[in-house]
Amino acid sequence: MQRETKQRDAIRLVFEQHAPPLLPGEVLRLARREVPSLSLATVYRALNALAREGVIQPVALPAEAPRYEKAGKRHHHHFVCRRCRRVFEVPACAGSMRRMVPAGFVMDDHEITLYGACADCRRR
Repeated sequence: MQRETKQRDAIRLVFEQHAPPLLPGEVLRLARREVPSLSLATVYRALNALAREGVIQPVALPAEAPRYEKAGKRHHHHFVCRRCRRVFEVPACAGSMRRMVPAGFVMDDHEITLYGACADCRRR
């Protein structure tokens, strides 16, 4: 475990206060509220360390750069707004996907990503 610093504390706080998966640049913008001198390189180092420690986890979305969210959440999926590119959590799951698996195959996980326009973009 790495030593705690005000930079890492600020980054950890971002994940305590914000639920959706965040890009490193978004983490930087939010964490700079606490530590204005924070650099993107420091954010990347902290994200890697926090992921190794199991505090956060990467979120892989098709054709997207990796995002990060707090670890330990219940199974969920994501909604990507095609207009503003923000990502939102979808708290529900369609249920068992096992009936869709071809005969003789074994499924051990699944990911569903929904796409469209978020409420903010629809109002604009």
